Amino acid sequence: MRLHTTTWGSGDRIALLVHGIMADHRTWRRVGPALARRGYRVIAVDLRGHGASDRADGPEAYTPQDYADDLVETLPAGAELAVGHSLGGLTLAAAVERLAPRRAVYSDPAWQLPAGENGYRPEFFTQAKLLTRDHIRSFNPHWAEEDLDIEIETVRLWDERTAHGLVEFAGRDMWPVEPLVPSLVTLADPSVMVSPEDARMLEKRGFTLRTVAGAGHTIHRDDFDGFMTALEGWI
Repeated sequence: MRLHTTTWGSGDRIALLVHGIMADHRTWRRVGPALARRGYRVIAVDLRGHGASDRADGPEAYTPQDYADDLVETLPAGAELAVGHSLGGLTLAAAVERLAPRRAVYSDPAWQLPAGENGYRPEFFTQAKLLTRDHIRSFNPHWAEEDLDIEIETVRLWDERTAHGLVEFAGRDMWPVEPLVPSLVTLADPSVMVSPEDARMLEKRGFTLRTVAGAGHTIHRDDFDGFMTALEGWI
């Protein structure tokens, strides 16, 4: 599937941005222009079922492989930088060999969906359709007002079947065996996606890890300055 894209800047170097579940390219509203000011042409996608991209026929067509194939079909190979957040991190890791960016950044990536009684539940995400602005603010007290507005709009547009498409992957080992390109993992503090034990495992596998102190899961919205500082040396 060819995805909807948004571009900032016109530099010679290309940066790719891949959002997480329920979001779209607007989650990068500050990151995209910031990278453009550093000389990048920044391309952000809307994953299938999100934003202005097409919807799949059913939850069975919302798998990590489907998302990754879409990236490869839509985005140029050989970019200077590729960044994926949460589901976008999982998707980027599945596509990175074919996209072959020079560097990759995985922001609190969803490389392990918990299984069991207290594990991954699509209902946790689908209930977000009912959240008010005050609810979203209570979960994300550090977000700017504009990000609250964007969240309401992106969740309204989001196809909730994407959440159901991930159920069969709960409990599976989706951790990358090794970084296929130089790779940075930025972590929330604490991260609900990458435990301290998992972090040590990733470092042993060759990933560079940096934690953004006090930031929640959507690091670039919780602490934009902290997120950009964590990228120093990688952008």
